[in-house]
Amino acid sequence: MTRVLHILDHSIPLHSGYTFRTLSILREQRKLGWETEHLTTPKHIGCDKAEEDVEGWHFYRTAAAASPALPGLGEIALMRQVENRLLEVVDRTRPDILHAHSPVLNAIPALRVGRRLGIPVIYEIRAFWEDAAVDHGTTREGSLRYRLTRALETYALRRVDHAFTICEGLRSDIVGRGIPSGKVNVIPNAVDIESFDPGGEPDAELKAKLGLNGATVIGFIGSFYAYEGLDLLVDALPLILARRPEVKLLLVGGGPQDAALKAQVARLGMQDKVVFTGRVPHDQVQRYYDLVDVLAYPRHSMRLTELVTPLKPLEAMAQGRLLIASDVGGHKELIRHGETGMLFQAGNAQALTDTLIELLAQESRWPEIRRAGRRFVENERNWARSVANYKPVYAQLMQNHGRRP
Repeated sequence: MTRVLHILDHSIPLHSGYTFRTLSILREQRKLGWETEHLTTPKHIGCDKAEEDVEGWHFYRTAAAASPALPGLGEIALMRQVENRLLEVVDRTRPDILHAHSPVLNAIPALRVGRRLGIPVIYEIRAFWEDAAVDHGTTREGSLRYRLTRALETYALRRVDHAFTICEGLRSDIVGRGIPSGKVNVIPNAVDIESFDPGGEPDAELKAKLGLNGATVIGFIGSFYAYEGLDLLVDALPLILARRPEVKLLLVGGGPQDAALKAQVARLGMQDKVVFTGRVPHDQVQRYYDLVDVLAYPRHSMRLTELVTPLKPLEAMAQGRLLIASDVGGHKELIRHGETGMLFQAGNAQALTDTLIELLAQESRWPEIRRAGRRFVENERNWARSVANYKPVYAQLMQNHGRRP
């Protein structure tokens, strides 16, 4: 039986796109008969135990330590911690494969341990660390830190036994670094289709409480990061209201841009047209989805959004939702314009407005669009199909290392 040790940045019970993807992968790998073990890094916060069981999954944790003050030394210390803890976990679990997930701070310790013990190493890239740092504002594209981080990613990619990534945009970038194309496979973002039912009826009490009665509701549900482009959505609101005065904007969630978005709404005098709910419990999110007429994903164009495919539009299609999205590369891999959703020119408030108004005017086509989105997810973006792409690579790596699949 194949035993895989996954090295993860963080995991459940924390909620993020990262942890949801991880959980989906683990479930499908278990269905294939593989044993999975799981180690998180010091970046997993909120747990001071060496091991923890969460929702039936066992996780080995790496204790956080004081970070050195000098730039770069903190990352080196973290990788050393992960390497030492990984050696302990490998000794206990005896894995056949080390499967490190982003960021590269997980890949380097896996490489060192794998080479030392003769275990094949896989690196799965969900986004490049250097691009995430640009979005977080901790560096800028082309800076010394950016170039060093990019070089570290490329170093790891050249040395691992195989690389996986989540979409064709990232795969093209990896191959462009001189990595052989046969060494890189895509495990597309997907959804567990059984977990999503077509949208239900709005909760009348919640709708009234939020002041949405009689409104056409445009919504976003997720984390408020700068790259999500929610500032563009707010900028477009006066244009939208000039043509559809009954529209209201529902923003469910929170994050780094929360205060800036509220200040922007106040400057525009749109407080009565925008509803901020704050973060809501995960088991309540469906009630908020059911209030939304059209979901909006107005991501700005930057390396991160051009290369990386998000999960949210797939989840929306799985629920048979109407959606509009900017035409960044990550969205264009998922959404077929006019068929499963509508795309508009990224960064253009007028284009967003025109596309939304066009969709709202095509009410007779809404059932067809909803069905097409659901079919796309059922047929092409389900987790069983995505995770099956691991099988031939795992089998080949184990054979190469004299291990029986």
